[in-house]
Amino acid sequence: MPKKFSNNFMITHFFNPPRYMRLLEMVPDEEVDKKTVESITKFSDIKLGKEVIICKDTPGFIGNRIGIFWVQCAIHEAIKAGLTVEEADAVMGRPIGVPKTGVFGLMDVVGIDLIPHISISMLANLSKEDEYCKIHNEAKTMKSMLENMIEEGYTGRKGKGGFYRLNKEDGKKIKEARNIETGEYAPANRKVRMRSIRAAKKGLGKLVNHEDKGGQYAWKVLSQTLSYAASLVPEISDSIVDIDNAMKSGYMWKRGPFEMIDQLSAAKFVQKLDDEKRDVPKILKDIGEGEFYDCVKGTRKQFGVDGEYSDIVKPEGYLNVEDIKIKNKPIAKNPSASIWDMGDRIALLEFHSKMNSIDPMTIEMIEKASRIVNGNDFDGLVIGNDGTHFSAGANIGLALFVANVGLWSEMDRFIAGGQQAFMSLKHGNFPVVGAPSGLAIGGGCEVLLACDAVQAHAETYSGLVEVGVGLVPAWGGCKEMISRWKDSSEKGPMGGITRVFQNIGTAKVSTSALEAYDLKILRENDDVTMNRERVLFDAKKKCIELAQDYKMPEMGEYNLAGKSGKVALDMAVDDLVRSGKATPYDKVVTEKLTEVLTGGDTDPTETIDDGTLLDLEKRAIIALAKNEGTADRIEHMMEKGKPLRN
Repeated sequence: MPKKFSNNFMITHFFNPPRYMRLLEMVPDEEVDKKTVESITKFSDIKLGKEVIICKDTPGFIGNRIGIFWVQCAIHEAIKAGLTVEEADAVMGRPIGVPKTGVFGLMDVVGIDLIPHISISMLANLSKEDEYCKIHNEAKTMKSMLENMIEEGYTGRKGKGGFYRLNKEDGKKIKEARNIETGEYAPANRKVRMRSIRAAKKGLGKLVNHEDKGGQYAWKVLSQTLSYAASLVPEISDSIVDIDNAMKSGYMWKRGPFEMIDQLSAAKFVQKLDDEKRDVPKILKDIGEGEFYDCVKGTRKQFGVDGEYSDIVKPEGYLNVEDIKIKNKPIAKNPSASIWDMGDRIALLEFHSKMNSIDPMTIEMIEKASRIVNGNDFDGLVIGNDGTHFSAGANIGLALFVANVGLWSEMDRFIAGGQQAFMSLKHGNFPVVGAPSGLAIGGGCEVLLACDAVQAHAETYSGLVEVGVGLVPAWGGCKEMISRWKDSSEKGPMGGITRVFQNIGTAKVSTSALEAYDLKILRENDDVTMNRERVLFDAKKKCIELAQDYKMPEMGEYNLAGKSGKVALDMAVDDLVRSGKATPYDKVVTEKLTEVLTGGDTDPTETIDDGTLLDLEKRAIIALAKNEGTADRIEHMMEKGKPLRN
């Protein structure tokens, strides 16, 4: 190609769907100026939110070279072992740190008809001695099965179905799984039970060394996949970090191949390969008794092709809680949350309970963080974590337990403690910046509403969803939404309150951080970060800026509609119930919600304060918690993962 063109030419490979998949593999031409590469990399990183990995120009680059091998190997070994698709996915999913779709479910998502096209490309460009080619040529049953499925229109979710399909019986959708041998469908086994899967909770080694068919399958697939990845160094990349990051960002693996080998122990992994008289890649021989990743004096290091360790250098502006943990001990910690020193006189409050849900120990740590920062040891506080989700809200299982045994004094203490903790965030003498990503719903959303500012990841999904489990927001969510909407331009005497009622009453959740502005969960002084790896860094920067000239927010004052407004909102719900768009228990819940939103026993001429609204929230949620309809909703949500329409 002409030099003028080649000087500005590079291959870019986005993973699909680009909005959600972070990996961008980039292959610059040798003639491309380094500044041009840096410019495109920076744009893709900061503006598009991508994890940019510079690759060598080899078939499949990094992600698909390893990923397609893994898929092919997993399907082939499942057929050889006589496993069902549900059994294979149950092993080749969460137990190894892969999304729950596993491998067969993944094929349904990406499209089964893509496999032959990828195979043709790989076979045409790889040596016949490559392990991919060897498995492909051996897997004749797999090839004929896929060909038959494609011919019949079973190409995955975009077709009539794939390895799974949704079928309707008596108006209900039933998930069915395909029998690999016969091609027939039957209701999917949603609860595959194997001892190896339970053992995996104690580590990857427990899974691959287990004697049952799940353990044997896991070893067959992982031993081949991890060995293959190791054999590709330095062909596809000189950096094990880039290989691991490509698999984590492109295939959503929790750990990359070399991180998995470290977890298994490279020496033990090699010993088992030797015992089975299998080839051992050079880099696995070179590592010996060591690990591919090491940490020396707070600096993470990677093992290189030269047999030496080198520092792992992240792009400027990348920051994770894990980076802070390597160099520091927590200021305070309990099983649900920790407080860390971020440097530059900014503290970090990290949630780390299951789904980062909020329980009494979380609240205890919120209050402790407020006291520590108020004590002038720090200038500000950031609330964030490395989890997939910022917070899924209050621990509803705990609420159900308290309700079932009638410990109403404990419920009162839990709600009041949360209100006090959240008010300490909002009215402390220091700025608080929320740094959410993923779900920030229910109590998690209320945390953000209590912050002075929010630095949200673009993929933040936030809203007050308590009505779905028969409750109402009670940690200041109603109060904050009233405050944010009271001066809105919505038409009518209760325009703003009507919007608050609609959003909370329908459990409206933003589909992105940008939509959160429309819901007034985010405000003008809040910002959005495209790259998940930059959220904490940007939040810290914002917190430092706010601390320069910080003024504590004033307490709120409200003039609400009172009983007349409540009647109007309740009548609207009555109409929805009559038309079948709302359920009888929706009416019970929203009647408590409207009482809060209209100020209870007040009228527009009377001014009420934050304390009054918080009392109304607490009374409403405790009254609902005592109702069996709410218990039914919570139990259903915990069992089925979706709201009960009672």
